[in-house]
Amino acid sequence: MLTLLLLATAPLLSPAEQSAEKLITAESLTAHVRFLASDALEGRGPGTNGDRLAQLYLATQFEALGLKPLGTKGYLQPVELVGLTGSPDAVTFSTGTKSLTLKQHDDVVLVSGRQAPTVSLAKAELVFVGYGITAPEYQWDDFKGLDVKGKVLVVLNNDPEDDPALFAGRTRLYYGRWDYKYEQAQRLGAAGAIIIHTTPSAGYPWQVVQTSWAGEQFELPAPPTGLQVKGWVSSGAAKSLFSLAGVDLDGAVKAAQRRDFKPIPLGVTVSSTWKVTLAHTSSANVVAMLPGSDPVLKDQAVVITAHHDHLGRKAGAKAGEDDIFNGAVDNASGCAAMLTLARALSSLPTAPKRSIIFAAVAAEEQGLLGSEYFVAHPPIPPSRMAANLNIDGMNVWGRTRDVSVIGLGKSTIDATLTVLASAQGRVVHADAMADRGFFYRSDQFNFAKAGVPAAYFSSGQDFLGRPPGWGREQREKWEATTYHQPSDEVHDDWDLKGAIEDFTLAYELAVSLGNSPSMPTWTKGDEFEAARLKSLEH
Repeated sequence: MLTLLLLATAPLLSPAEQSAEKLITAESLTAHVRFLASDALEGRGPGTNGDRLAQLYLATQFEALGLKPLGTKGYLQPVELVGLTGSPDAVTFSTGTKSLTLKQHDDVVLVSGRQAPTVSLAKAELVFVGYGITAPEYQWDDFKGLDVKGKVLVVLNNDPEDDPALFAGRTRLYYGRWDYKYEQAQRLGAAGAIIIHTTPSAGYPWQVVQTSWAGEQFELPAPPTGLQVKGWVSSGAAKSLFSLAGVDLDGAVKAAQRRDFKPIPLGVTVSSTWKVTLAHTSSANVVAMLPGSDPVLKDQAVVITAHHDHLGRKAGAKAGEDDIFNGAVDNASGCAAMLTLARALSSLPTAPKRSIIFAAVAAEEQGLLGSEYFVAHPPIPPSRMAANLNIDGMNVWGRTRDVSVIGLGKSTIDATLTVLASAQGRVVHADAMADRGFFYRSDQFNFAKAGVPAAYFSSGQDFLGRPPGWGREQREKWEATTYHQPSDEVHDDWDLKGAIEDFTLAYELAVSLGNSPSMPTWTKGDEFEAARLKSLEH
């Protein structure tokens, strides 16, 4: 366990600021979650009536607190979306006289890679490109100059992790994220990219791919260019595909761990055509502001975010089957925390010196789309955003002795957070699951790309009154049985004592950042430092 040791002066909260913490209660959190995750909202899928009800609920809660509307339509910042529906029933791969047919959902999950009414692959050649990474700063190039235009890339998830001298060892970088793989394939003119799924490399089981990529997929409006196909293949089906090609998958994966790896043409082609239904719809970010009290610093802001969407209803559900993805923990709980923090902060007799912006963002589950739109169309320039504090999920298992910081060491926010956590009797450490790349998987990533220092943390895994390993066991069990499943509902056995400590910590961090004489900075040399410095030039 990596523990952050920092010397810092404890931020002082006034008696009024300390008193406001009492408004962060289990009852407040549960009440908001109970509504937002109710069956009446039908899983809050983007563009649905449940989505609009969630927006209305959040907006009226902000209004009741007397917060200033900061959207383009009152509290709402509309986000236009394009929905894409359509996948093949199966797809056949061929080489010579042999072929292999893989079933959609069971073996592969394929979706359109562009906003066009037809997907078409005509004898597109498959090439295994290892991790599909080009990273000059790590002296790494998986393509070695190969022209992959028009080809379908077969790619490993993650980035090389076994050798700590390569990349960041077990800590996953953006190069290891699936969205980087598709972006890279598109930059190189590939026709498609199919990622090999394994539970360790993805950080979740195959069923999460099946549910997350099923049904209508949403994107921000874009020209109909780019990949024909984006997709995943299960580990078992990948072995069959490589066997068809006469290539040992294990050997190919082993070769991909080295800098001298060269792409492997598989001698396999794929042809497939299917129709895609395009539907234009809209969701909205719900945005409000508590104006700052300082004449100068009020023009800067701490931005608190939580996504309000989830997956809607399950396509193809059987009669009597629970088909609503309620999204109680993910992320009705984050919105509940935001509203509870907004209540506490708005109750202060004197607001923090900087303004506090609350942004309940849309379509996170579809690729962080709402926060992407917010950062591209911000109510204030990113250079005046002191920090982003993102909330995605809630600890429902009780108190912990520790706090897990996603991306620990990336910014000076960590020093303040560490001192505040210490005052709670808790220790801050790096994410125990850093190999899963959580920093790049929620809305803080879009703020970081724009240069805004971001904080994203949660309870750790050292639970009071529980044996070692119990916390990780609960987390992994929840991911296997509840994450992106209809079972993510409100449960009477939740223990929110730890969540209250977490959100009290978030409140104290927001107050401290709001009152600090200077804005946080990225750690020198961090991957997002250059974006911050560039934004401050304007």
